[in-house]
Amino acid sequence: MTTPAIVLVHGAFADAASWAPVTRELLDRGHTVLAPPVYLRSLAEDAASVRAVAEQVDGPVVLVGHSYGGAVITVAGVAENVVGLVYVAGYALEVGESLGELQGGFPDSDLAANLVFTPYPVAGGEPGTDVSVKVEAFPAVFAAGLDPRAAEVLAVSQRPLSGAAFAEPATEAAWRTTPGWGIVSSADRTINPDVERFGYQRAGLTEVVEIDAPHLVMQTHPSDVADVIEKAVRAAGAASEAA
Repeated sequence: MTTPAIVLVHGAFADAASWAPVTRELLDRGHTVLAPPVYLRSLAEDAASVRAVAEQVDGPVVLVGHSYGGAVITVAGVAENVVGLVYVAGYALEVGESLGELQGGFPDSDLAANLVFTPYPVAGGEPGTDVSVKVEAFPAVFAAGLDPRAAEVLAVSQRPLSGAAFAEPATEAAWRTTPGWGIVSSADRTINPDVERFGYQRAGLTEVVEIDAPHLVMQTHPSDVADVIEKAVRAAGAASEAA
């Protein structure tokens, strides 16, 4: 069996380094891992860039998306060589649904009251709006469970998400044709855990694991997250080989 490569897709307010503990764990287990940047400008553009990374792999791929990265892999996962999806405290959108619409069906998390909206220039057009997390709230709301000093560093180095991405509908739902696995962070203060549960149930994921962890579960529970990813890699790889 050809073991699928793993592409780790980060979410908003973060970068690929947010995956570092899981990346190290998976590399130590002998897996091929890529952790590309997500530009956080629009869902369509971010999905296109991740899809391009997947399609450059010579062989099968499992996409793993954290938070907003879940929405990204939902669209990017229609690439022919993607054989599995893993959602980590992520959004599993339906075609035509936006992040805002999915979240709007549930009570707000603590994140909603702690967002900052900042204009950014767009060449030849109207300014866009960047969305970030209040620096003083970031450690408790987004980086709960981490060493407070490390959380402070993440707070001042966060990468904003373009506000347009919140209202942008998904054009694909890869979970309709590709098997998926999910992790619910049951102590999540960034995404209401019921948003995660609802999306996973609707998608009919193969397996959903609940971890008593905050939003950055891949930082606080890297071995547990790696276990789910590894299970997905083995199952999806075997299924694609049989097909």
